[in-house]
Amino acid sequence: MKSWKWMQALALSLLVVMLVTACGKSGESVEGSAVTITFLNSKGEIQSQLEEAAKAFKEDNPDITMEIIPVPAGQSPFEKASALYASGNPATITMLDTGDVEKFKDRVLDLSGEKWMADAVDRSTALTTFEGKNYAFPLAIEGYGFIYNKAVVDQAIGGTFDPATINTTGALEELFKKIEASGKAPLIVSPMDWSLGAHYLPLAYAGQSADTAAVAQFVDDLKAGKVDLAGNTVFNGLLDTFDLMAKYNIDKASPLSGTYERGPEVLGKGEVGIWFQGNWAWPQISSFDTASGQYGFLPVPVSNNADDFGNTQISSAVSKRLVLDKEKNTAEQQAAAKKFLEWMVYSDKGQDFLVNKANIIPAFKNITLEAKDPLAKSISDYIAKGKSQDSMSTLPADHWAKVGASMQKYLAGAADRSVLTKEIQEYWKSVK
Repeated sequence: MKSWKWMQALALSLLVVMLVTACGKSGESVEGSAVTITFLNSKGEIQSQLEEAAKAFKEDNPDITMEIIPVPAGQSPFEKASALYASGNPATITMLDTGDVEKFKDRVLDLSGEKWMADAVDRSTALTTFEGKNYAFPLAIEGYGFIYNKAVVDQAIGGTFDPATINTTGALEELFKKIEASGKAPLIVSPMDWSLGAHYLPLAYAGQSADTAAVAQFVDDLKAGKVDLAGNTVFNGLLDTFDLMAKYNIDKASPLSGTYERGPEVLGKGEVGIWFQGNWAWPQISSFDTASGQYGFLPVPVSNNADDFGNTQISSAVSKRLVLDKEKNTAEQQAAAKKFLEWMVYSDKGQDFLVNKANIIPAFKNITLEAKDPLAKSISDYIAKGKSQDSMSTLPADHWAKVGASMQKYLAGAADRSVLTKEIQEYWKSVK
């Protein structure tokens, strides 16, 4: 009898040991199990760089595989992300435009408690924070203005060009005249509706005030029909500068015939001195570069008072954001995605990917790598000096197409300023 009880006790002990061991192994397998995450990329120019980053990340995290899914050409990130959610298969990480984050906030993780929040640059998460919770990782700062070819401009002024001297509309015209007198075309105006409607015209909104709350109120007043653009100083000043651009445009005889591809070619080859565009254009400019990589940005002046806001500020903002799905991806996938975000901010390989491989201006103060891309470096310098103006990154989705078309008519001389002004105000009144 004692022997039987002893055998029962031994069997019970063995069972307990087996259960404990099994639980331990189960925990170990979750911790060390392989996990695959997906990344929806809406910044097509860095697709290959992201694929390389996924490989570098896996070298540091062997149990995590990241697959990069490109947003098809012609489809917006909002449309692709929405389609993936509709199919029940959203990406673990989705790259969205700033204005789209709020539309997904109920389906993505609150990232307010992440380590990198403390290192994010000022105001970089403000537009993706709702009811005190931040839902997005600020991936890339982009900026735009007048890109100048230093070799052309140095020749035109007969010395070393100081971009700080161009701080009024009058100073800009004097520079145009000097470039023209040197035998080169002063500038090229790319007539795409997205350039005119999403980048140029919004300077009239952002330039109303250095206070972002005041700018937001101005836009609300536009929607409510309370703004008289015809009498607005900043709006008219910006159009005065646009009139100068049209006057000195290399394509002024046929202003709507230009293409995006023509801009980097004539600037890089030194056929024109200036091009209104953003730092994303560097890969194209560099393929034609005859100025030994010496390019930079000038702000777009809106008056002849150098002290007026906008005359010495460059337009910049976080243009791309990363959100993490919480509906369909597992806790392990979410943890892996968070690890990738930290890897970009804090590891040498991650920082190298952002700054050197993808030519991205990071939105984090701890990343001190200096940009090799001269346009990214120029934007970074303006930001470091406090000479930046927030880009309008939350405009309605159809803004660039509709008001861009109105700007094209104005550029071509098919509409005067009063018609343009009326069409812009009518657009805003139609926004729901």
